[in-house]
Amino acid sequence: MAKQMQKTSVFIEQSPGDYENGDIQKNLDDDGRPKRTGTWVTASAHIITAVIGSGVLSLAWAIAQLGWVAGPAVLMAFSFITYFTSTLLADCYRAPDPVHGKRNYTYMNVVRAYLGGRKVQLCGLAQYANLVGITIGYTITASISMVAVKRSNCFHKHGHHVKCQTSNYPFMVIFACIQLVLSQIPNFDKLSWLSIVAAIMSFAYSSIGLGLSIAKVAGGEHVRTSLTGVTVGVDVSGSEKVWRTFQAIGDIAFAYAYSTVLIEIQDTIKSSPPENKSMKRASSIGVSTTTLFYVLCGLIGYAAFGNDAPGNFLTGFGFYEPFWLIDFANICIAIHLIGAYQVFAQPLFGFVEGWCSRNWPNSKFITSEHAVDVPFYGIYYLNFFRLVWRTAYVIITAVVAMIFPFFNDFLGLIGAGSFWPLTVYFPIEMHIAQSKTPKYSFRWIWLKILSWVCLVVSLIAAAGSVQGLIQSLKTYKPFQTQE
Repeated sequence: MAKQMQKTSVFIEQSPGDYENGDIQKNLDDDGRPKRTGTWVTASAHIITAVIGSGVLSLAWAIAQLGWVAGPAVLMAFSFITYFTSTLLADCYRAPDPVHGKRNYTYMNVVRAYLGGRKVQLCGLAQYANLVGITIGYTITASISMVAVKRSNCFHKHGHHVKCQTSNYPFMVIFACIQLVLSQIPNFDKLSWLSIVAAIMSFAYSSIGLGLSIAKVAGGEHVRTSLTGVTVGVDVSGSEKVWRTFQAIGDIAFAYAYSTVLIEIQDTIKSSPPENKSMKRASSIGVSTTTLFYVLCGLIGYAAFGNDAPGNFLTGFGFYEPFWLIDFANICIAIHLIGAYQVFAQPLFGFVEGWCSRNWPNSKFITSEHAVDVPFYGIYYLNFFRLVWRTAYVIITAVVAMIFPFFNDFLGLIGAGSFWPLTVYFPIEMHIAQSKTPKYSFRWIWLKILSWVCLVVSLIAAAGSVQGLIQSLKTYKPFQTQE
């Protein structure tokens, strides 16, 4: 009877004496937490999943706004900035020494260890607001890709002149239902398989978009391109050119940003070799792979569509045929976003659950775990608070996505507000504190200049996002079917 009870539902308790047992001790890290199993391979998959979003397919539009000269230059500049600041942040995972110091499990903990004070709250506000915004944005974007599959088949059957309008709402519900299940994955360390699948999907649809663009260029169809992008007086007005340039710079800057989840990714990597060494290797692979796809998709996409490049040439129907390949690419986008949602949601889940555990340590509802024998899986440790809170979060993000289907404009604004502090400011300030860089030294000066330049970029992108948001609000009609 006792054995049967243990298989169904039991509270797992461990006394300090249990840790003297060799079987338990070998499964724990030096700080008493479960042993991490991640490597630079799994970390690279997490980074690629976080960075190569479906936004890669909108880079042709961004290059069209900037042109052949500024477009590639901006892409390369932000790839170098992102990689450089990510290496600084990776060294701050342990404090005060990057190899032998005390582990910090979250971005906020790192900022607390090196900077402290009000900056910890500012970091948390920027990070978690960004994570919430991204998960809502991914709910919208995934539904658009699902709708594109249905519309693609409609166009193939009835012709390209037919509107083929389809509501996004049922697909948002489907996406949310999938997330309800996946959100019960306990923590980031158990997410590696999902990130690897999502990374493969991102390569698949990026390659399809790239291949279709090459085929369109090889077809010899004439399109207008220029060194400076869309032409004032022909394609856009002078003010539109300025706003679109701001938006394009912002899109490219934030397309690289993964610092929001970098520390949480690094906290999944085992300690030998040192985490910062593995993370730098993963960052190098992740950013270089991303840059290669961004440059190829952006430049060849611009060559294929010219100044009339659509915002997304798979869901925006830059291509109609072969329809089955377009369908497959959009399915890959949806699968990738299913995994990417979890990459950005897990740090938020962990933050809320950790905060509640610290404030109510005696609450069995919050802290107790029950062993449940799941067929074909094995023992799953069920926590009722985790079940209720994560389910509520997924439902709320889906409802917000349904009410405000233009939330991607909000997402641009949130991204503008979080890019500078999370990707540039905090990594640089913590590096200066860790390395004790002398004030007004050459290194101190150029690091500060880099930080201020990126602040200007964030402000420019925020202005472009606000303008896009105003335009969306003017034309927005609640519960209107979205195409």
